[in-house]
Amino acid sequence: MKRQIMGREVVVAVTDGKLDFGTWEQIFYGEFDVKRKKRVLVKIIGE
Repeated sequence: MKRQIMGREVVVAVTDGKLDFGTWEQIFYGEFDVKRKKRVLVKIIGE
């Protein structure tokens, strides 16, 4: 249930090689279940 509320994806703009967060934006990770193998998928779109 928590994972459905929190979501499991994030989209972040990159400007001049840095993450371009808004004033109140940040990324955090929460573990709500047992420890499992994790993977990160990075998809680059644009110029």
